[in-house]
Amino acid sequence: MKQALLDHIRVINKYVTNKLLIHISGKSIGHFVILSHVGRKSGQLYRIPIIAEPMNNGFVIALTYGKKVDWCNNVLRMGNCSIRWKNKDYTLIHPEFIDKEVGLAAFPAIFRSGLRKMGIQYFLKLESQPKN
Repeated sequence: MKQALLDHIRVINKYVTNKLLIHISGKSIGHFVILSHVGRKSGQLYRIPIIAEPMNNGFVIALTYGKKVDWCNNVLRMGNCSIRWKNKDYTLIHPEFIDKEVGLAAFPAIFRSGLRKMGIQYFLKLESQPKN
């Protein structure tokens, strides 16, 4: 997708769609999780719905709007975040960008196909923090 269209969709999602999705994300069905992160400038806690899948003692997040979004910058700067997936909470650490094909492989076939058609190029992998 062209960046201008993607930016327009991102703004609509931020102010409309995400407010609806947050109520159904993180439940026992579906692939939307609730990601909680702290703003790098404000120090405020934010919660957003995103698409993620478990992978190798952690999770992979599809960066549907690319690398340069606030929540991703916040997670990279802070080095952690948490998610609610399938009614369970996970603390995630060590965010790193991973190869597109590795990221796609974490998703079910139907999602891989959709992510490819959407032209998603970037994926973020985070490790689950061991519980003490």
